[in-house]
Formats: sequence, C-alpha cells, structure tokens
Amino acid sequence: MDFAYDATTEDLRERLLAFMAEHVYPAEPVFAEQAERAEQAAEDERWRRPPVIAELRERARALGLWNLFLPGGPPGAGLTNLQYAPLAEITGRSPALAPEALNCAAPDTGNMELLAEFGSPEQRERWLTPLLDGAIRSAFCMTEPDVASSDATNIRTRIERDGDSYVVNGRKWWSTGAMNPDCELLIVMGVTDPDAERHRRQSMVIVPRGTPGVQVRRGMRVFGYTDAPHGGHAEVSFTDVRVPAAGLIGKPGDGFAIAQARLGPGRIHHCMRLVGMAERGLDLMCERVSGRTAFGAPLAEQGVIQEWIAEARVRIEMARLLVLKTAWLMDTVGNKGAHTEIQAIKIATPAMAEWVLDKAIQAYGAAGLSQDSPLAALWTSARTLRLADGPDEVHRRSLARRELRRAGTGRRP
Repeated sequence: MDFAYDATTEDLRERLLAFMAEHVYPAEPVFAEQAERAEQAAEDERWRRPPVIAELRERARALGLWNLFLPGGPPGAGLTNLQYAPLAEITGRSPALAPEALNCAAPDTGNMELLAEFGSPEQRERWLTPLLDGAIRSAFCMTEPDVASSDATNIRTRIERDGDSYVVNGRKWWSTGAMNPDCELLIVMGVTDPDAERHRRQSMVIVPRGTPGVQVRRGMRVFGYTDAPHGGHAEVSFTDVRVPAAGLIGKPGDGFAIAQARLGPGRIHHCMRLVGMAERGLDLMCERVSGRTAFGAPLAEQGVIQEWIAEARVRIEMARLLVLKTAWLMDTVGNKGAHTEIQAIKIATPAMAEWVLDKAIQAYGAAGLSQDSPLAALWTSARTLRLADGPDEVHRRSLARRELRRAGTGRRP
C-alpha cells in the first residue's frame, strides 16, 4: 500500500485541520458550558445537542466536510476507507464535537450504512435521506439487559408477524442517541423465528420512535457521564409495538448478518478516531510536562516521563499502521476479507488509547481528573470502547480460533 495521501485526502485534511483550529477547538469550552447548563434543564431539553454543535455543522457543511464516512459515491462523500482514516483520526482529537459537526458520529453513521446497503428504496427515501441531511437522529437497539449481549444470538426481544404488521416486545439498553428528542428512528434487532438455525433467528425492523408501546425509560450513565449532548444511551422497552411489515430490513432471518455488516465499519471508525484521541493525549502530556516544575526540575526531564512519551509514540504509530492496513484491506478485499484485522484493531486500539491517556492524566496530576482538561472524558471514551461493539474477550476468542484453523490447514500469511 502507498503511505502517501492522494490529492483528495490531502485537500480534505488541510480543510479539516483548518476547521478544527479555527472552529472546533475554540468551541470546546462553549460546548462544555452549554452541556453543563443543559444538565439543569427540563428532562426533554437536557438531551438536545448544545447549540454550538448546530453552528459547527452549518460551517462544516458549507466547507464540504459532510458525510465523509460513507463510501461508494453520492449521497456520501465517496471516499475509500483508506482516504477516510486520516480524516476520522483528526476528528478523534475532539470526539465530543468534530464527528457530530461532520455528520460522521455513531450511531447514525452505522444506521446510514445499514440503510444504504440493506434498506428498500422506500426505507432509504423515508429515513436515509433525512439522516444524511442531518435533519433527524437515530438509535440502534440490539443490546439487552437480561442476556449476555456479546453473543447476539442470545437476544430475546420478539418480532412476530401478525398480518401485514410486525409486533415487537422486549427491552433494550445502551441504545445510543435514543434520549435525544430529535431521534425519530429506532432500528431494532429481535427474534422472528426461534426455531430457525441459530444465526437465522434474528431480524431487524424499523420502529419510528413515536410508535405506541415504545417507552424510552431512562438514560444510562457512563462512568458518571450522561453523554447527554449526544443523545445519551437509553434503556428502551417495547410493549406490543406494531409496525408495518414493510419496515423489516432485508428478509426474515437476515438480522445477524446485517448486524455483523454494520458493526465492521463502525469498529474501524472508532479505531480511526481513537488514534486521534491518543495523539491529543500525547500532545497535552508533552505540553504539561514542559511547563511544570517539581523538585527543582521540569517534569519533562524526569526519566519516567520521557519513557511514557517515547512508549506512547511507539504505541500510537503501531496502532495507526494496523488501522491503515485494515482500511486498505476493506477497500481491496472487502469487510469479510479484512475480518482478522478488524478484530485485531478493535482489541489493540482502545487499549493503546486507554494507556496513553492514562499516562497523560498521571502526568497532568489532579487537573487531569477534572473538567478543566479533556483527558478524563477522552479516557472514559477509550475505556468504554473496550466493551462497545464487542468486548475484548470476544474478539480475542474469535481471532484465536481463526488462527488455530489457519494453523491446522497449514496456511500462513
């Protein structure tokens, strides 16, 4: 693979870097202030995006920095995964603002990819178009509180056919975005045929959020954070929720395969941004230790600090190279052909970012734990991503099994 950026990527990088410097970083304290005020607002209002995000989205769209994540040409930007990787990394330096500003934030990105690939023409017109336009929000409802959802075949929510409708009953949680009043679309995974083969029991159906029987029960906290500015992570119950049969995505029994297709690009997008988060942490650590003195010498002269900085650079570069290789493979041999690498980056990159950010917090001292630096929120995001889209242990198990099969056939890379 060629490590040089092509002309399209370089142009977008320059524009995006300028956008970050001129608009995103200066907006971070404004965002924090607006989010803090929202915590005191009425329940329906506290989950809305802070106004500064709308301002950033308007500027980003005017600059052509919009829907960069969606490959394959219009209605997205038509970038390859390899072209998008360095752009997503840049947005990861301010993950609370930049992905949202570019309409490149989860879970909407995954839902847009899902609808673009598997949705019917009517579903794409009704739901994909306004999502691409940034007019609505969405949520993906797969994880459940009563089962080990790391194995998606465990889910118990039922989606039962009744005439020209499907009836949904069940309970979900960690449905990101569902608390936001602008969320109009829930994509729900459930069991349509409990007697089918294990991976053909599940289907996905579109449930408009206002459908009778849908109850958004509460927002989940992440290490004490509500994540309210991005719509929160909701617990949602479905009681005799009736939706048209035309709302089924794909065919009955396709749900597990669709989920896997959705999660692959989502995993690499998270990892792209995690590299940027780690870079921000390293920058902040270097800045802090260069300007602080303890026991008569700058912290930057302490051997342990220098070791952290050197190790952070090595870990970031290794993770970046693996992410770029994975993006290249997804472009050249497809998501299935890149499955090993997708799992590898999902194991390695959150752990890398968590380590770098932990050392940055340690170097920062007590300020690193506070709201006066972005480090605590960045660390929380990195730690959360060791569970989101599949815990480390599940990916390690699957990866090990693949290596054992390969060794048994005598085929090595």
